[in-house]
Amino acid sequence: MKYSQNQPLTDTSNPIKRIIIGVQFLFVAFGATVLVPLLIDIDPAVALFTAGVGTLIFHLITKGKVPVFLGSSFAFIAPIIAATKIYGYPGTLGGIIAVGLVYGIVSAIIKLWGLRVIEKIFPAVVVGPVIMIIGLSLATVGVDMAKTNWPIALSVLATAIIIVSFTKGLIKLIPIFIGIIVGYIISIIAGLVDFTSVNEAAWFALPKFTTPEFNWGAILYMIPVAIAPIIEHIGDMYAISGVAEKKFVKDPGLHRTILGDGIATAFAGFLGGPPNTTYSEVTGAVALTKITDPRVLRIAAVTAIVFSLVGKISAILKTIPQAVLGGIMLLLFGMIASIGIKTLIDAKTNFAITRNQVIVSIILTIGIGGAQIGVGNFSLAGIGLASVVGVILNLILPHTSKPIKGSHEE
Repeated sequence: MKYSQNQPLTDTSNPIKRIIIGVQFLFVAFGATVLVPLLIDIDPAVALFTAGVGTLIFHLITKGKVPVFLGSSFAFIAPIIAATKIYGYPGTLGGIIAVGLVYGIVSAIIKLWGLRVIEKIFPAVVVGPVIMIIGLSLATVGVDMAKTNWPIALSVLATAIIIVSFTKGLIKLIPIFIGIIVGYIISIIAGLVDFTSVNEAAWFALPKFTTPEFNWGAILYMIPVAIAPIIEHIGDMYAISGVAEKKFVKDPGLHRTILGDGIATAFAGFLGGPPNTTYSEVTGAVALTKITDPRVLRIAAVTAIVFSLVGKISAILKTIPQAVLGGIMLLLFGMIASIGIKTLIDAKTNFAITRNQVIVSIILTIGIGGAQIGVGNFSLAGIGLASVVGVILNLILPHTSKPIKGSHEE
């Protein structure tokens, strides 16, 4: 099939063009998707496989209408690392499956009573600081990894900063991917990469799946962490609706998109993968290219599945030095924290009001301080505990609290 000169660039009727664009969209999400499993020490092929299948599940549930790709969620990195130390990774997977069920419950609430109930329980004054904790709680992990080789870590960081600050187009959307490539090449030149495992790896290999175990302690530990990703999902759906100029929150409906995300996350848990989430990077690529055909994202999903079955790809990813990952994390986790700040700003949260200061302050202190409560085999700590405390404070503190003395609201 030949193109006419007048054929728009956004036309995706040609299957070959759809495949090329779909592969490009995967690379937009590739860096972040494989970074999460490397940080929580699991096979990156599992994350690629569950992201690909999870995206196809999402498209099935949303009637194939929403141009979305699901990838590994950063919100769960710290909770997974902490829960794995307590319950083991199989037990943590049981908690991830439970998170998927929470998405299903939220989907039912939205279907029955609308979004207003969710907004009342999880307002910006709660969600904002929770997102900040997600980034800040991992800051020490990033620094510890970076200091294994500061020159390489800083070269990766500098590359990523240059990409996000001075480039345009699709390149601007893949700072993680390019930063890792640059750091990896420098590491190879410096003789820091051992390719023995790559040479020994088979070209075709199934991902190393893990069977979940179910432990009430792990389930209750992980469930509260779902708060921030659910709110992020809602924001992403409004964003992609604006880009595509369609009301996806009505058709197929927000209840379907959250349900699709939840089932994809539960599926990942059953196979040993990290939770899935909608990727704002891909939404950015859709906005940039003006290509809103969901078939393109399904091609990206199938490509991720194919990549997960290539043993040498997984082997190469496992040889990436800690300093390379640390360099990316120095920027990435700070940016996650800044999204939390932006959430508060966008909602015009009034910090002259005492209740808002109290809620944000306590969430940050509990989350960053690593507070933990436990009864028997049950424990709640970090992001999960901070989320629960924030929700409770938001529901019980009066909205009529007096402004702070000396503020312009007084």
